[in-house]
Amino acid sequence: MDFCGGYLEKNLSKDSKITVMIMVASATASYEIFIYLYRAAILKSNVEIFLFIRILLIEIIYNTLLTIIIYPLMQKLGYKMEEVFKKPQILTRYF
Repeated sequence: MDFCGGYLEKNLSKDSKITVMIMVASATASYEIFIYLYRAAILKSNVEIFLFIRILLIEIIYNTLLTIIIYPLMQKLGYKMEEVFKKPQILTRYF
């Protein structure tokens, strides 16, 4: 996981909304497909591909719209946290 986070931080811009939306859409699709296949294998249920695709598209659109709304707030919070953690901290001790 750390490798994936490091790779994404170096190669993708945090300021690009398109990049963030693509990441959210791909993460949603990957997660939902994995869960669907896992449940189908464990429960041995019928695979209804057209219903699944319809639900998947609705979830991707919903998550992407939420990202568009919430991302500016998350971005501001992220920049403030980055300032706190990346600022040089000089610890002096008085004996």
